Amino acid sequence: MKYINGKMKDINIAYIGGGSREWAWKLMTDLALEESLEGQVKLYDPAVSFAEDNAKIGNGFSKRSDAKSKWKYSVVINLEDALKDADFVIISILPGTFKEMTSDVHTPEKYGIYQPVGDTVGPGGLMRALRAITIYIGFAEAIKKICPDAWIINYTNPMTICTRILYKIFPEIKAFGCCHEVFHTQNLLRRIIENTLEIENLTRDDIKINVLGINHFTWISSASYKNINLFHLYKDFIIKHSEKGFSTPEEDKEDIVFRSKNLVKFDLFQKFGLIAAAGDRHLAEFMPGKSYLKDPETVARWKFMLTSVTEYRMKKSESHAIYRKKVIAGEEKLELKPSGEEGVRMIKALCGLTDFISNVNIPNQGQFQSAPRDAVVETNAHFSYNSIKPVHAGDLPSSIKSMVIRHIYNQETVINAGVLKDKELAFLAFLNDPLMTISSDDAKSLFNEMLSNIKEYLPGWKI
Repeated sequence: MKYINGKMKDINIAYIGGGSREWAWKLMTDLALEESLEGQVKLYDPAVSFAEDNAKIGNGFSKRSDAKSKWKYSVVINLEDALKDADFVIISILPGTFKEMTSDVHTPEKYGIYQPVGDTVGPGGLMRALRAITIYIGFAEAIKKICPDAWIINYTNPMTICTRILYKIFPEIKAFGCCHEVFHTQNLLRRIIENTLEIENLTRDDIKINVLGINHFTWISSASYKNINLFHLYKDFIIKHSEKGFSTPEEDKEDIVFRSKNLVKFDLFQKFGLIAAAGDRHLAEFMPGKSYLKDPETVARWKFMLTSVTEYRMKKSESHAIYRKKVIAGEEKLELKPSGEEGVRMIKALCGLTDFISNVNIPNQGQFQSAPRDAVVETNAHFSYNSIKPVHAGDLPSSIKSMVIRHIYNQETVINAGVLKDKELAFLAFLNDPLMTISSDDAKSLFNEMLSNIKEYLPGWKI
Protein backbone atom coordinates (compact mmCIF):
# COMPACT_ATOMS: atom_id res chain seq x y z
CA MET A 1 0.00 0.00 0.00
CA LYS A 2 1.13 3.55 -0.72
CA TYR A 3 -0.15 6.81 0.76
CA ILE A 4 -0.17 9.48 -1.93
CA ASN A 5 -1.90 12.88 -1.74
CA GLY A 6 -4.41 11.85 0.91
CA LYS A 7 -5.28 8.53 -0.75
CA MET A 8 -4.19 5.00 0.16
CA LYS A 9 -3.34 3.33 -3.14
CA ASP A 10 -2.35 -0.15 -4.28
CA ILE A 11 -4.47 -1.88 -1.63
CA ASN A 12 -4.66 -5.60 -2.30
CA ILE A 13 -7.93 -7.27 -1.27
CA ALA A 14 -8.61 -11.00 -1.56
CA TYR A 15 -12.31 -11.83 -1.68
CA ILE A 16 -13.02 -15.46 -0.78
CA GLY A 17 -16.49 -16.16 -2.05
CA GLY A 18 -16.03 -13.64 -4.82
CA GLY A 19 -19.13 -14.88 -6.63
CA SER A 20 -21.30 -13.62 -3.80
CA ARG A 21 -24.69 -12.43 -5.03
CA GLU A 22 -25.14 -9.69 -2.44
CA TRP A 23 -22.17 -9.06 -0.14
CA ALA A 24 -19.72 -8.61 -3.01
CA TRP A 25 -21.98 -6.02 -4.63
CA LYS A 26 -22.20 -4.12 -1.34
CA LEU A 27 -18.41 -4.12 -1.03
CA MET A 28 -17.88 -3.02 -4.64
CA THR A 29 -20.39 -0.20 -4.24
CA ASP A 30 -18.84 1.06 -1.00
CA LEU A 31 -15.32 0.87 -2.45
CA ALA A 32 -16.40 2.86 -5.50
CA LEU A 33 -17.82 5.57 -3.22
CA GLU A 34 -14.75 5.83 -0.94
CA GLU A 35 -12.44 8.37 -2.53
CA SER A 36 -9.51 7.80 -0.14
CA LEU A 37 -8.93 4.12 -1.07
CA GLU A 38 -7.83 2.52 -4.31
CA GLY A 39 -6.36 -0.80 -5.41
CA GLN A 40 -7.28 -4.24 -6.67
CA VAL A 41 -9.66 -6.99 -5.62
CA LYS A 42 -8.97 -10.61 -6.48
CA LEU A 43 -12.16 -12.66 -6.59
CA TYR A 44 -11.84 -16.32 -5.66
CA ASP A 45 -14.79 -18.68 -5.83
CA PRO A 46 -15.19 -22.33 -6.86
CA ALA A 47 -18.18 -21.04 -8.85
CA VAL A 48 -15.86 -19.29 -11.29
CA SER A 49 -18.61 -17.99 -13.57
CA PHE A 50 -20.19 -16.05 -10.68
CA ALA A 51 -16.83 -14.48 -9.82
CA GLU A 52 -16.37 -13.58 -13.49
CA ASP A 53 -19.75 -11.84 -13.49
CA ASN A 54 -18.79 -9.87 -10.38
CA ALA A 55 -15.49 -8.84 -11.96
CA LYS A 56 -17.40 -7.41 -14.92
CA ILE A 57 -19.74 -5.53 -12.59
CA GLY A 58 -16.91 -4.21 -10.38
CA ASN A 59 -14.81 -3.07 -13.31
CA GLY A 60 -17.94 -1.48 -14.73
CA PHE A 61 -18.27 0.59 -11.57
CA SER A 62 -14.73 1.92 -12.05
CA LYS A 63 -15.65 3.26 -15.48
CA ARG A 64 -18.61 5.24 -14.20
CA SER A 65 -18.45 9.00 -13.76
CA ASP A 66 -20.14 8.78 -10.36
CA ALA A 67 -17.43 6.46 -8.96
CA LYS A 68 -15.08 8.31 -6.62
CA SER A 69 -12.28 5.74 -6.87
CA LYS A 70 -11.05 3.17 -9.35
CA TRP A 71 -10.61 -0.50 -8.47
CA LYS A 72 -9.40 -3.34 -10.63
CA TYR A 73 -11.27 -6.63 -10.24
CA SER A 74 -9.83 -9.93 -11.43
CA VAL A 75 -10.75 -13.59 -11.07
CA VAL A 76 -8.26 -16.11 -9.67
CA ILE A 77 -8.82 -19.85 -9.80
CA ASN A 78 -7.09 -20.96 -6.61
CA LEU A 79 -6.96 -19.77 -3.02
CA GLU A 80 -3.19 -19.36 -2.95
CA ASP A 81 -3.20 -16.84 -5.80
CA ALA A 82 -6.00 -14.90 -4.11
CA LEU A 83 -4.09 -14.63 -0.83
CA LYS A 84 -0.71 -13.71 -2.30
CA ASP A 85 0.32 -10.19 -1.15
CA ALA A 86 -3.13 -9.57 0.35
CA ASP A 87 -3.50 -6.64 2.74
CA PHE A 88 -7.09 -7.59 3.50
CA VAL A 89 -8.96 -10.87 3.11
CA ILE A 90 -12.76 -10.81 3.01
CA ILE A 91 -14.57 -14.10 3.53
CA SER A 92 -18.21 -14.38 2.52
CA ILE A 93 -19.18 -17.92 1.57
CA LEU A 94 -22.13 -20.27 1.71
CA PRO A 95 -20.91 -23.41 3.53
CA GLY A 96 -22.55 -25.92 1.21
CA THR A 97 -25.44 -25.43 -1.20
CA PHE A 98 -29.18 -24.86 -0.98
CA LYS A 99 -29.53 -28.64 -0.75
CA GLU A 100 -27.70 -28.69 2.58
CA MET A 101 -29.44 -25.51 3.73
CA THR A 102 -32.78 -27.15 3.01
CA SER A 103 -31.80 -30.00 5.30
CA ASP A 104 -30.61 -27.54 7.98
CA VAL A 105 -33.86 -25.61 8.07
CA HIS A 106 -36.59 -28.06 7.08
CA THR A 107 -35.57 -31.53 8.30
CA PRO A 108 -36.11 -30.53 11.98
CA GLU A 109 -39.67 -29.47 11.11
CA LYS A 110 -40.59 -33.17 10.92
CA TYR A 111 -39.99 -33.21 14.68
CA GLY A 112 -41.79 -29.93 15.39
CA ILE A 113 -38.61 -27.81 15.54
CA TYR A 114 -38.92 -24.54 13.62
CA GLN A 115 -36.04 -22.23 12.70
CA PRO A 116 -36.59 -18.86 11.01
CA VAL A 117 -32.95 -18.73 9.83
CA GLY A 118 -31.09 -21.88 10.85
CA ASP A 119 -27.57 -20.50 10.29
CA THR A 120 -26.26 -19.78 13.80
CA VAL A 121 -27.73 -22.02 16.51
CA GLY A 122 -30.33 -24.75 16.68
CA PRO A 123 -29.93 -28.02 14.78
CA GLY A 124 -29.51 -26.17 11.49
CA GLY A 125 -26.87 -23.84 12.84
CA LEU A 126 -24.86 -26.76 14.20
CA MET A 127 -24.85 -28.62 10.88
CA ARG A 128 -23.88 -25.48 9.00
CA ALA A 129 -21.11 -24.93 11.57
CA LEU A 130 -19.67 -28.42 11.05
CA ARG A 131 -19.45 -27.77 7.31
CA ALA A 132 -17.91 -24.34 7.85
CA ILE A 133 -15.32 -25.59 10.34
CA THR A 134 -13.79 -27.96 7.79
CA ILE A 135 -13.61 -25.16 5.22
CA TYR A 136 -12.30 -22.53 7.64
CA ILE A 137 -9.51 -24.77 8.88
CA GLY A 138 -8.22 -24.70 5.32
CA PHE A 139 -8.58 -20.91 5.13
CA ALA A 140 -6.70 -20.40 8.39
CA GLU A 141 -3.84 -22.68 7.35
CA ALA A 142 -3.52 -20.95 3.97
CA ILE A 143 -3.58 -17.47 5.52
CA LYS A 144 -0.91 -18.48 8.04
CA LYS A 145 1.32 -19.68 5.23
CA ILE A 146 0.73 -17.01 2.58
CA CYS A 147 -0.40 -13.70 4.14
CA PRO A 148 -0.04 -13.94 7.94
CA ASP A 149 -0.06 -10.15 8.39
CA ALA A 150 -3.27 -9.51 6.46
CA TRP A 151 -6.45 -8.37 8.16
CA ILE A 152 -9.28 -10.90 7.80
CA ILE A 153 -12.89 -9.72 7.65
CA ASN A 154 -15.45 -12.49 8.09
CA TYR A 155 -19.08 -12.14 6.99
CA THR A 156 -19.98 -15.84 6.96
CA ASN A 157 -22.44 -17.38 9.42
CA PRO A 158 -22.27 -18.89 11.93
CA MET A 159 -20.20 -15.77 12.62
CA THR A 160 -18.94 -16.73 16.07
CA ILE A 161 -17.79 -20.22 15.10
CA CYS A 162 -16.21 -19.18 11.79
CA THR A 163 -14.22 -16.40 13.46
CA ARG A 164 -13.27 -18.59 16.42
CA ILE A 165 -11.92 -21.43 14.26
CA LEU A 166 -9.60 -19.00 12.45
CA TYR A 167 -8.01 -18.11 15.80
CA LYS A 168 -7.98 -21.70 17.01
CA ILE A 169 -5.93 -22.81 13.99
CA PHE A 170 -3.82 -19.63 13.70
CA PRO A 171 -3.79 -17.82 17.09
CA GLU A 172 -1.82 -14.83 15.73
CA ILE A 173 -4.30 -14.14 12.94
CA LYS A 174 -5.76 -10.63 12.70
CA ALA A 175 -9.39 -11.53 12.09
CA PHE A 176 -12.74 -10.07 13.04
CA GLY A 177 -16.37 -10.73 12.22
CA CYS A 178 -18.81 -8.09 10.93
CA CYS A 179 -22.56 -8.19 11.42
CA HIS A 180 -25.21 -5.54 10.76
CA GLU A 181 -27.86 -6.70 13.24
CA VAL A 182 -26.82 -4.12 15.85
CA PHE A 183 -27.09 -1.39 13.20
CA HIS A 184 -30.77 -2.25 12.70
CA THR A 185 -31.41 -1.84 16.42
CA GLN A 186 -29.67 1.54 16.41
CA ASN A 187 -31.95 2.53 13.54
CA LEU A 188 -34.95 1.38 15.54
CA LEU A 189 -33.84 3.62 18.42
CA ARG A 190 -33.33 6.47 15.95
CA ARG A 191 -36.90 6.07 14.71
CA ILE A 192 -38.23 5.97 18.27
CA ILE A 193 -36.52 9.31 18.96
CA GLU A 194 -37.94 10.78 15.76
CA ASN A 195 -41.44 9.53 16.59
CA THR A 196 -41.34 10.48 20.25
CA LEU A 197 -39.32 13.70 20.36
CA GLU A 198 -39.99 14.88 16.79
CA ILE A 199 -36.28 15.29 16.07
CA GLU A 200 -35.39 14.94 12.40
CA ASN A 201 -32.37 14.02 10.29
CA LEU A 202 -30.73 11.73 12.82
CA THR A 203 -28.28 9.06 11.73
CA ARG A 204 -27.40 5.74 13.28
CA ASP A 205 -24.10 7.20 14.47
CA ASP A 206 -26.02 9.66 16.65
CA ILE A 207 -27.16 6.74 18.83
CA LYS A 208 -24.42 5.84 21.32
CA ILE A 209 -24.67 2.32 22.70
CA ASN A 210 -22.77 -0.22 24.76
CA VAL A 211 -23.20 -3.74 23.38
CA LEU A 212 -22.12 -7.13 24.64
CA GLY A 213 -23.00 -10.73 23.99
CA ILE A 214 -22.44 -13.06 21.05
CA ASN A 215 -23.38 -12.65 17.43
CA HIS A 216 -27.15 -12.59 16.83
CA PHE A 217 -27.65 -12.67 20.62
CA THR A 218 -26.14 -9.28 21.43
CA TRP A 219 -27.56 -6.96 24.08
CA ILE A 220 -27.48 -3.19 24.56
CA SER A 221 -26.82 -2.30 28.19
CA SER A 222 -26.85 1.48 27.68
CA ALA A 223 -28.13 3.74 24.92
CA SER A 224 -28.20 7.50 24.65
CA TYR A 225 -28.73 10.40 22.29
CA LYS A 226 -26.81 13.44 23.55
CA ASN A 227 -27.99 13.69 27.17
CA ILE A 228 -31.11 11.54 26.74
CA ASN A 229 -31.22 8.06 28.27
CA LEU A 230 -32.98 6.05 25.59
CA PHE A 231 -33.99 3.22 27.90
CA HIS A 232 -36.76 5.38 29.33
CA LEU A 233 -38.02 6.26 25.86
CA TYR A 234 -37.75 2.64 24.76
CA LYS A 235 -39.73 1.37 27.72
CA ASP A 236 -42.57 3.86 27.21
CA PHE A 237 -42.57 3.28 23.46
CA ILE A 238 -42.89 -0.50 23.60
CA ILE A 239 -45.72 -0.28 26.13
CA LYS A 240 -47.63 1.67 23.48
CA HIS A 241 -46.70 -0.87 20.79
CA SER A 242 -46.74 -4.08 22.82
CA GLU A 243 -49.73 -5.50 20.95
CA LYS A 244 -49.23 -4.54 17.30
CA GLY A 245 -45.49 -3.94 17.39
CA PHE A 246 -43.54 -1.41 15.36
CA SER A 247 -41.33 -1.48 12.29
CA THR A 248 -39.09 1.16 10.75
CA PRO A 249 -39.43 2.31 7.13
CA GLU A 250 -36.16 0.48 6.43
CA GLU A 251 -37.64 -2.75 7.78
CA ASP A 252 -40.83 -2.30 5.77
CA LYS A 253 -38.75 -2.21 2.58
CA GLU A 254 -37.31 -5.65 3.31
CA ASP A 255 -38.54 -8.74 1.52
CA ILE A 256 -41.61 -9.97 3.36
CA VAL A 257 -39.83 -13.00 4.89
CA PHE A 258 -37.40 -10.68 6.69
CA ARG A 259 -40.00 -8.31 8.06
CA SER A 260 -41.06 -8.24 11.69
CA LYS A 261 -42.75 -5.94 14.14
CA ASN A 262 -40.01 -6.29 16.79
CA LEU A 263 -42.39 -7.93 19.24
CA VAL A 264 -39.78 -10.51 20.32
CA LYS A 265 -37.31 -7.72 20.96
CA PHE A 266 -39.91 -5.78 22.94
CA ASP A 267 -40.91 -8.86 24.96
CA LEU A 268 -37.28 -9.60 25.85
CA PHE A 269 -36.87 -6.04 27.14
CA GLN A 270 -39.94 -6.38 29.31
CA LYS A 271 -38.64 -9.68 30.70
CA PHE A 272 -34.95 -8.87 31.16
CA GLY A 273 -34.57 -5.07 31.14
CA LEU A 274 -31.98 -4.80 28.34
CA ILE A 275 -32.41 -4.16 24.63
CA ALA A 276 -31.81 -7.24 22.50
CA ALA A 277 -29.77 -6.04 19.51
CA ALA A 278 -30.68 -8.46 16.73
CA GLY A 279 -33.67 -9.21 14.54
CA ASP A 280 -36.57 -11.21 15.94
CA ARG A 281 -35.86 -14.14 13.59
CA HIS A 282 -32.40 -14.57 15.08
CA LEU A 283 -33.31 -13.82 18.69
CA ALA A 284 -36.10 -16.41 18.72
CA GLU A 285 -33.62 -19.18 17.88
CA PHE A 286 -31.51 -18.53 20.98
CA MET A 287 -34.42 -18.84 23.37
CA PRO A 288 -36.01 -22.09 24.62
CA GLY A 289 -37.88 -23.71 21.74
CA LYS A 290 -41.40 -23.15 23.01
CA SER A 291 -40.90 -19.43 23.71
CA TYR A 292 -41.40 -18.01 20.23
CA LEU A 293 -41.05 -21.01 17.91
CA LYS A 294 -43.53 -23.55 19.26
CA ASP A 295 -45.27 -23.80 15.88
CA PRO A 296 -46.01 -21.62 12.83
CA GLU A 297 -49.08 -20.21 14.55
CA THR A 298 -46.94 -18.98 17.44
CA VAL A 299 -44.50 -17.40 14.99
CA ALA A 300 -47.40 -15.61 13.30
CA ARG A 301 -48.62 -14.23 16.63
CA TRP A 302 -45.17 -12.74 17.24
CA LYS A 303 -45.32 -11.19 13.77
CA PHE A 304 -42.14 -12.49 12.18
CA MET A 305 -41.60 -15.06 9.46
CA LEU A 306 -40.11 -18.49 8.89
CA THR A 307 -37.82 -18.26 5.86
CA SER A 308 -38.32 -21.19 3.52
CA VAL A 309 -35.24 -22.29 1.60
CA THR A 310 -37.25 -23.83 -1.23
CA GLU A 311 -40.00 -21.23 -1.47
CA TYR A 312 -37.85 -18.15 -0.91
CA ARG A 313 -34.07 -18.51 -1.03
CA MET A 314 -33.92 -20.70 -4.13
CA LYS A 315 -36.40 -18.56 -6.03
CA LYS A 316 -34.61 -15.38 -4.99
CA SER A 317 -31.33 -16.83 -6.22
CA GLU A 318 -32.89 -17.60 -9.59
CA SER A 319 -34.33 -14.10 -9.96
CA HIS A 320 -31.04 -12.56 -8.85
CA ALA A 321 -29.18 -14.53 -11.53
CA ILE A 322 -31.49 -13.06 -14.20
CA TYR A 323 -31.00 -9.57 -12.78
CA ARG A 324 -27.21 -10.01 -12.69
CA LYS A 325 -27.17 -10.87 -16.39
CA LYS A 326 -29.21 -7.74 -17.17
CA VAL A 327 -26.75 -5.61 -15.19
CA ILE A 328 -23.80 -7.05 -17.11
CA ALA A 329 -25.61 -6.56 -20.43
CA GLY A 330 -26.33 -2.92 -19.56
CA GLU A 331 -30.08 -3.47 -19.45
CA GLU A 332 -30.18 -2.57 -15.76
CA LYS A 333 -28.01 -0.07 -13.90
CA LEU A 334 -26.98 -0.54 -10.29
CA GLU A 335 -27.29 2.60 -8.21
CA LEU A 336 -24.09 3.64 -6.48
CA LYS A 337 -25.27 4.32 -2.94
CA PRO A 338 -23.85 3.41 0.47
CA SER A 339 -24.79 -0.10 1.55
CA GLY A 340 -24.97 0.72 5.25
CA GLU A 341 -22.27 -1.86 6.01
CA GLU A 342 -19.03 -0.81 7.69
CA GLY A 343 -16.44 -3.08 6.07
CA VAL A 344 -14.92 -0.34 3.91
CA ARG A 345 -14.99 2.11 6.81
CA MET A 346 -13.08 -0.46 8.85
CA ILE A 347 -10.52 -0.93 6.07
CA LYS A 348 -10.09 2.84 5.92
CA ALA A 349 -9.43 2.99 9.67
CA LEU A 350 -6.99 0.07 9.60
CA CYS A 351 -5.11 1.93 6.83
CA GLY A 352 -4.72 4.84 9.26
CA LEU A 353 -7.02 7.30 7.46
CA THR A 354 -9.57 7.61 10.26
CA ASP A 355 -10.60 5.99 13.53
CA PHE A 356 -13.97 5.10 14.97
CA ILE A 357 -15.85 2.71 17.25
CA SER A 358 -18.16 -0.06 16.04
CA ASN A 359 -19.46 -3.43 17.16
CA VAL A 360 -17.28 -6.34 16.12
CA ASN A 361 -16.76 -10.06 16.78
CA ILE A 362 -13.31 -10.81 18.19
CA PRO A 363 -11.83 -13.05 20.92
CA ASN A 364 -12.64 -12.04 24.48
CA GLN A 365 -9.72 -10.38 26.23
CA GLY A 366 -11.83 -9.18 29.13
CA GLN A 367 -14.18 -6.83 27.29
CA PHE A 368 -17.09 -9.15 28.16
CA GLN A 369 -16.28 -9.54 31.80
CA SER A 370 -17.54 -13.02 32.69
CA ALA A 371 -17.32 -14.69 29.28
CA PRO A 372 -14.56 -17.28 28.81
CA ARG A 373 -11.28 -15.81 27.65
CA ASP A 374 -10.65 -16.21 23.90
CA ALA A 375 -14.27 -17.09 23.16
CA VAL A 376 -15.42 -14.88 20.29
CA VAL A 377 -17.81 -12.26 21.65
CA GLU A 378 -19.49 -9.19 20.18
CA THR A 379 -18.79 -5.81 21.76
CA ASN A 380 -17.70 -2.39 20.60
CA ALA A 381 -14.10 -1.93 19.53
CA HIS A 382 -11.91 1.01 18.51
CA PHE A 383 -10.56 0.82 14.96
CA SER A 384 -7.40 2.76 14.09
CA TYR A 385 -4.17 2.25 12.17
CA ASN A 386 -3.41 -1.50 12.10
CA SER A 387 -5.28 -1.91 15.37
CA ILE A 388 -8.58 -3.12 16.80
CA LYS A 389 -8.86 -2.58 20.54
CA PRO A 390 -11.97 -3.92 22.28
CA VAL A 391 -13.95 -1.49 24.40
CA HIS A 392 -14.62 -2.72 27.94
CA ALA A 393 -18.33 -3.55 27.90
CA GLY A 394 -18.74 -4.81 31.47
CA ASP A 395 -21.09 -7.69 32.17
CA LEU A 396 -24.63 -8.87 31.63
CA PRO A 397 -27.17 -9.45 34.40
CA SER A 398 -27.22 -13.08 35.52
CA SER A 399 -30.64 -13.73 33.95
CA ILE A 400 -29.28 -12.96 30.47
CA LYS A 401 -25.73 -14.08 31.10
CA SER A 402 -26.81 -17.62 31.92
CA MET A 403 -28.40 -17.94 28.47
CA VAL A 404 -25.46 -16.36 26.61
CA ILE A 405 -22.82 -18.42 28.43
CA ARG A 406 -24.72 -21.62 27.66
CA HIS A 407 -24.51 -20.82 23.95
CA ILE A 408 -20.84 -19.86 24.21
CA TYR A 409 -19.89 -23.20 25.75
CA ASN A 410 -22.09 -25.10 23.34
CA GLN A 411 -20.45 -23.37 20.39
CA GLU A 412 -17.04 -24.26 21.82
CA THR A 413 -18.22 -27.88 21.97
CA VAL A 414 -19.27 -27.70 18.32
CA ILE A 415 -15.84 -26.33 17.38
CA ASN A 416 -14.03 -29.10 19.24
CA ALA A 417 -16.28 -31.70 17.63
CA GLY A 418 -15.54 -30.26 14.20
CA VAL A 419 -11.79 -30.19 14.72
CA LEU A 420 -11.67 -33.69 16.21
CA LYS A 421 -14.28 -35.07 13.76
CA ASP A 422 -16.04 -36.43 16.83
CA LYS A 423 -19.62 -37.48 16.10
CA GLU A 424 -20.56 -38.19 19.72
CA LEU A 425 -19.27 -34.81 20.89
CA ALA A 426 -21.23 -33.12 18.13
CA PHE A 427 -24.37 -34.91 19.26
CA LEU A 428 -23.91 -33.68 22.82
CA ALA A 429 -23.83 -30.11 21.53
CA PHE A 430 -26.86 -30.85 19.34
CA LEU A 431 -28.79 -32.20 22.32
CA ASN A 432 -27.86 -29.25 24.53
CA ASP A 433 -29.27 -26.57 22.25
CA PRO A 434 -32.36 -24.80 23.71
CA LEU A 435 -34.39 -25.51 20.56
CA MET A 436 -34.08 -29.25 21.16
CA THR A 437 -37.41 -29.85 22.88
CA ILE A 438 -37.76 -33.46 21.71
CA SER A 439 -36.79 -36.74 23.34
CA SER A 440 -33.22 -38.02 23.27
CA ASP A 441 -34.22 -40.84 20.95
CA ASP A 442 -35.87 -38.47 18.50
CA ALA A 443 -32.91 -36.12 18.78
CA LYS A 444 -30.57 -38.99 17.89
CA SER A 445 -32.64 -39.88 14.85
CA LEU A 446 -32.78 -36.27 13.70
CA PHE A 447 -29.05 -35.79 14.26
CA ASN A 448 -28.13 -38.90 12.28
CA GLU A 449 -30.40 -37.93 9.40
CA MET A 450 -29.08 -34.38 9.22
CA LEU A 451 -25.46 -35.50 9.53
CA SER A 452 -25.95 -38.01 6.74
CA ASN A 453 -27.37 -35.23 4.55
CA ILE A 454 -24.11 -33.25 4.78
CA LYS A 455 -21.59 -36.11 4.90
CA GLU A 456 -19.85 -35.08 1.67
CA TYR A 457 -18.72 -31.92 3.49
CA LEU A 458 -17.29 -33.87 6.42
CA PRO A 459 -14.23 -35.74 5.11
CA GLY A 460 -12.70 -38.10 7.67
CA TRP A 461 -15.84 -38.39 9.78
CA LYS A 462 -17.24 -41.80 10.64
CA ILE A 463 -20.89 -41.35 9.70
